[in-house]
Amino acid sequence: MGRIRGRNTGPEITVRRLLHALGYRYRLHARELPGKPDIVFRSRKVAVFVHGCFWHRHDCGLAYVPKTRPEFWRSKFEGNIMRDQRTTRELEEAGWRVVVVWECQLSDLAALGRSLAREIGPPSRPTPRTGTATSARRSGPKTRAQAKTARQ
Repeated sequence: MGRIRGRNTGPEITVRRLLHALGYRYRLHARELPGKPDIVFRSRKVAVFVHGCFWHRHDCGLAYVPKTRPEFWRSKFEGNIMRDQRTTRELEEAGWRVVVVWECQLSDLAALGRSLAREIGPPSRPTPRTGTATSARRSGPKTRAQAKTARQ
């Protein structure tokens, strides 16, 4: 159990890459929030938790009870479930929306992306630049032909 990480797990990194590819920008592991959510959208007040099916007891078939010391494992899993419920309740009482991504959902990233987009809302887009002063200062890269005609 000493090798089990709490941050930057494989599933968490996969979800972060997916969100970034969809155009979302976020913060990680907000210490001031209950439960230290894995991914945080502060302006939208959305907290995303990436849960492993084994540790957080999802009913997908990946959550089994090990044969050695089953009582220890049952109490450990029960504690995890209680902590997850308490964290979700505290965040919702503070006005946050909680989204849970289960490890087994990573098998279909397209469906997960659509689901997250529905839960989080559309990604923020940069505002288009307007005005002549801005466009005059920020001219794009020129081709060789354009640069040659500009010099003449």
